[in-house]
Order: sequence, then C-alpha cells, then structure tokens
Amino acid sequence: MEHRFLGRSGFKVPVLGFGAGTFGGEGPLFSAWGNTDTAGARRIVDICLDAGVTLFDTADVYSNGASERILGAALKGRRSRAIISTKLALRSGDGPNDVGTSRHRLIEGVNAALERLCTDYIDLLQLHAFDAATPVEQVLATLDDLVRAGKVRLLGVSNFSGWQLMKSLAAADRLGLTRYVAHQAYYSLVGRDYEWELMPLGLDQGVGALVWSPLGWGRLTGRLRRGQPLPEQSRLHETAGFAPPVDEERLYRVVDAMDEVAAETGRALPQIAINWLLQRPTVSSVLIGARDEAQLKQNLGAIGWQLGADQMARLDAASAVGVPYPYYPYWNGQFTELAPPAVVVRPGRGAP
Repeated sequence: MEHRFLGRSGFKVPVLGFGAGTFGGEGPLFSAWGNTDTAGARRIVDICLDAGVTLFDTADVYSNGASERILGAALKGRRSRAIISTKLALRSGDGPNDVGTSRHRLIEGVNAALERLCTDYIDLLQLHAFDAATPVEQVLATLDDLVRAGKVRLLGVSNFSGWQLMKSLAAADRLGLTRYVAHQAYYSLVGRDYEWELMPLGLDQGVGALVWSPLGWGRLTGRLRRGQPLPEQSRLHETAGFAPPVDEERLYRVVDAMDEVAAETGRALPQIAINWLLQRPTVSSVLIGARDEAQLKQNLGAIGWQLGADQMARLDAASAVGVPYPYYPYWNGQFTELAPPAVVVRPGRGAP
C-alpha cells in the first residue's frame, strides 16, 4: 500500500481509504447506500487492514450515528491500527443547536462521536459543510481547543468553496491556530469541478484532497450504458436526487473511453476511475465504498499499477468540460506567466 502525506501535515495516509457510509443503512439515502451490520463491518475491516487500508471515514449523520457506532465496534481491540476520520456540521437532531459549527455544537458533537466510536481521540475531524452563521475565528478557536485537549489530532473540511477554505486558512495563520490540512471533496472523471479552484488552492496552501464518490455517484461502475435503461439494482433510482448532476452524453463519452482503456489494461472500469484520480495533483487518498466483499476487493485492485500517459490523456479529453470564467485564461495559456506553474492547473488537460 502506497502512503502519501496529508497536505503539509507531516502525517501519511494510505492512498485508499474506506468510506463507512454503507454501515448501518438507516434513512432514505443511507439505506440505498448499504446496510452493513457489525458482523459484516468486522469482515470488511479485516480485509481493509490486511490490504493496508487503515483510513476509515464516517460522519455523525451517516445512518443517524449508526455508521460511527458500527465502525467503533468493528475496530474494537485494534484501534491503534486505524486512522479514524469523521465529520460534523450537518443537522443531527431536532434541537436548534443540533446543526452548524458553533462552539456548543463542536464540543458536544466531538464528545458524542468519541462515545459512538469507542475511542478517546479522532485522528482527523472534518467540518461537513461551511457554517456561514458562525465566525470562522470562533470555529477555529474551538477546534484548536479540541486539538490541544487531545480529542482531535488533525483538522479538515468537506464541501467548502475556495473562498470559504481560504478565509479559514488565513484566519488560522493570523491567529496562530491549528490549520486545516485536508479537504474531503467530490471528484471523479464525471465531476471535475474540484480542479477549477480547489486544486490550485490545495497546491498553494498544502491541503490534501480526500476524494469522495470517485465513481461519480455510481455512474462509473460499468453498469450504465448508452441506449440502455438504468439497471434495476442501481442505487441511482433512490439517490439520483442527492447526486451532483451529470450530462448523459458526457457520461457515455467517458464510459466509452474507459472501455477502450479497460480492453488495453484488463482492468475493471471502477479500477480505472480510481487509478486516474490517484495520478491527479493534491490527491492524498481516495475513499472507496463497498456493500460486500466482492465489491471491496475489486476496488482494492485500483492500486499496484498505473495508467499510461496516453491513457490518462484520452480519459482527460473524454471527461473535459468548458472552463468557466475567470479560469479559462489560465487554462488556455493567456495568464500562465503571471503565476508559478505549480499553481496553474489546466482542467481537462491535466496539470503541468
């Protein structure tokens, strides 16, 4: 298992992590993801640890806390072998303060997560969304207190925009508080918006990406085909409304290119999608999910080999989209001499 630094934290994580959103199966969204119980979770954790996948990601809202409880039980007796990442900020109860990142919410949320996870520290705590109602200075000061108390070791965010993340990093630097070192973001061959702003920011500021939904919300499994109806077993029947939209013609253009690469490499489409991500700038780890052992083992086959430069270029071209203002001048080369090459990323054409 390859390991990479998580941003500029000095801490290394495996290039593949396991997303425990399939643990529990409670609620309209997470029941469609999976319903792995504690016994099944122990088996999945066994396979992950044996393969070197030591990073496990969850959140307080996954199946109303059941994901954290099941993960904690599955790791019992081997907590020291695991890196636990969890998230909070989204609504987790009916009370007026059961949402957001106020000081009250952060302290109460971390204490509750520690209890559910059966641990006394969280390796990586990420804010699940930006809370515009709470000053970033208060958020950072509270998080810094949690780090100093030993309850949390590293900090990150998820689903932030560029200005939200940069404002937070600037405030942390100004006040001498613990910085965010990770950004858990949606990124895939059919979802490349991360490249416009967040990837250059990550390069410049030392923030590593933890990629969620590397298969484009299940669209890159190989089961979706041009001119064919959505398969009965696809979770998109229940979850499409929660997913980032994808133009169908672009999706099938990407799948066609992946089919060509699959024929050349003998690899499954999910393995190709994940391997492509692992060659992209700023990516520290890709979070894979699985509803069963077979799916997990297939996803583990995404490492130990590498797509060729020509294959990467064809996948880049097939998945490219129009570049929005103000990014296109950097993309087409008009402004490249105004910034160091390390922070000029050209979406759709790879990074320099």
